Amino acid sequence: MKTHRPLVWWPDRFRIPFERAVLSLAYFALIVSIVSASALEIAGAKFGAQLGTMAAALSLLAAASSTRKADYEHYVRATSWGRWILIAIPLCIAAQLAPLPLGWAHPIWASAHDVLGGRSLGPVTADVGLTVNSLVLAVAAISLLGVTIPVVRSRSRAELVLFVLSGVTAVAALILDLHRLSPALAAAVPHDLTMTLAGLGLMLNLAVMQLAAERAETRHSVLRSVTIGLCGLVGALASAAALFGFAETNSAIAAAFGVVLILLILVIRRLDLSPLAASALSLAALIGAAIVLTFLFEKSPGPILLRIVPEMATETKAALERMLADTRWFGAGAGTFAAVGRIYQSDAGAFLAAPSAAMAVFAGMGWIGLTAMMAVSLIAFVRLFFGALQRGRDSFFPAAAAACVLFALVQSFAGPGLLRPAAILCLSVIVGLGLSQSVSQSSSR
Repeated sequence: MKTHRPLVWWPDRFRIPFERAVLSLAYFALIVSIVSASALEIAGAKFGAQLGTMAAALSLLAAASSTRKADYEHYVRATSWGRWILIAIPLCIAAQLAPLPLGWAHPIWASAHDVLGGRSLGPVTADVGLTVNSLVLAVAAISLLGVTIPVVRSRSRAELVLFVLSGVTAVAALILDLHRLSPALAAAVPHDLTMTLAGLGLMLNLAVMQLAAERAETRHSVLRSVTIGLCGLVGALASAAALFGFAETNSAIAAAFGVVLILLILVIRRLDLSPLAASALSLAALIGAAIVLTFLFEKSPGPILLRIVPEMATETKAALERMLADTRWFGAGAGTFAAVGRIYQSDAGAFLAAPSAAMAVFAGMGWIGLTAMMAVSLIAFVRLFFGALQRGRDSFFPAAAAACVLFALVQSFAGPGLLRPAAILCLSVIVGLGLSQSVSQSSSR
């Protein structure tokens, strides 16, 4: 009796093309999330963050449906520094939506309970809707970081994502330069966002220049390498002009930290320093940075979160100091800074803007949220720094990401730009790019 072989080849025949197509969709959605969120928010559109979040969700869905074992193992290696820490901030925000004793909440809720009575339990947040929006943004940022790691495992895709990021941030810096030269141009552009993107763009375009140099040293086309290098140079000059020519001193110092870090990694690699010499040089740089930061934070009196922010009116500063004094461990709700700030102003209709991202995080999420944010940033920075030293010729990916994290950490105390969804999503992709390329092997490119 004649038997037929089972058609076991059908799944394999279509599975691999399907996985590639879906991974390409995830890659496309990743780029869309970067460009749409940045371009639309710079243009003043209200739906830029929503479109970027939707693209991030599509990218996550596509990547999850096409993840292979090799991609998963790559993700595990890239996040071995503490992948569970990534969910600390979303968990802190979600906890603010759960009913808790009023002793954990903002003092205004305890005062309202004493006057009006009612339940002794309630959410920590002052505005559930705003906190839910912050939770969605935090989940989108973590998702983008996680999706970026397997998607840019290929070096060619990593290079294109780097080009897109450097181009978007360079355009933001150029817009800021034009506005500073002629205030009538781009008057409605959010300057805090463009300033933050300019800082990120300086590090990214320096990485593009290093990429061009690495290509020129290998068997790649010299003409193409020179073209890439010139594009990176133009982007770096535009970003440097925005930061060192027009920005606040503290923002310029934050960018200088990032540039010094890139140069430090480059010197250690190019001179092939021994571990002892590299450690000594890194320690000297760390001591120098600590001295500069100590000088910055000791220039002004008052709460530490208000010491390096731009100058403000006396009444505004007093309101912010009262808000800081009333903040508890869980804060008043993520994303509710402006809503709660009205309580502390003499004019109830006035708008109290957060002077810095760190101040907004502390007021919204308390000491727990601020500590979690700083812990995640420092751990990612250390992981990227050592990844850059160990990576080899592709070290500019994790080096640029480490410099961006360092800039963002210092800038978060100096200005509010990192509260913008576009800046958050771009930084998430940058960190994912650096983590992915810090552990990639030549066989996976």
